[in-house]
Amino acid sequence: MTSAQSSRQKLGRKLINASAVLGLLYLFAPIVVIVLFSFNEPKGKYNIVWQGFTLDNWANPFSKPEFTDALIVSLQVAAVSTVCATLLGTLIAIALSRYRFKGSGAVNLFLVLPMTSPEIVLGSSLATLFLARGVERGFTTVVIAHIMFQVSFVAVTLRARIRGFDWALEQAAMDLGASPRRAFWKVTFPLILPGIVAASLLSFALSIDDFIITFFNAGSLVTFPLQVFGASRVAIPPQLNVLASMLLFGSIAIMVGGLIIESRRQRAASGSARH
Repeated sequence: MTSAQSSRQKLGRKLINASAVLGLLYLFAPIVVIVLFSFNEPKGKYNIVWQGFTLDNWANPFSKPEFTDALIVSLQVAAVSTVCATLLGTLIAIALSRYRFKGSGAVNLFLVLPMTSPEIVLGSSLATLFLARGVERGFTTVVIAHIMFQVSFVAVTLRARIRGFDWALEQAAMDLGASPRRAFWKVTFPLILPGIVAASLLSFALSIDDFIITFFNAGSLVTFPLQVFGASRVAIPPQLNVLASMLLFGSIAIMVGGLIIESRRQRAASGSARH
């Protein structure tokens, strides 16, 4: 390799690294702004211009009950829909990964459709279905709508996790005297549990974040994104940034906790293997 080729490779690596840094800055800049303006002391109704640093917003994070109530509703919807979607998506992922049956290709297609279709199409279609059946839109319809797209993300994420799973481990456990149910809970489930947790966290975040599908099917129900959209035309208080920052820090804490638990499990497994 000539010196010219080596210098070109070094320049290429530097350009790639610089592009990656710029891309990350572009992605994380809005998040930084949200957290930063949670410490702002605005002079008017709109918290969009930096006026001065204050901790009063964090001292009274729930001083705007309309935002707090909407956040509680979003958390309730996300909790219920995530549990249902995780259960259904896990069963679908295991069935598609472990068995070959007629119609599996169609099932794969139906799993991808909610992820690739525009949200406005999904939301309006579900709203039309509910209205045609005379179903009153509210908490139940929003949960159903969220489960519809969450199942796809759970199943696809978990399938990627268990794609290389050795199902012969279950057979080995049953050869040693374990029942099929015990072999699943003692062998298979602990191995795929990290994938289930990752898929459920992803679906939970998608549920809290969703606006379009929720907008069509909420009726009189007000979730946090809907409340933010409605209030932004009148005022943007700093408590909005505080609640959003709290969600962000909570998500980071969960991810860090998961990484710590996983690293401890790996160290324990490697230690037992050495002994």
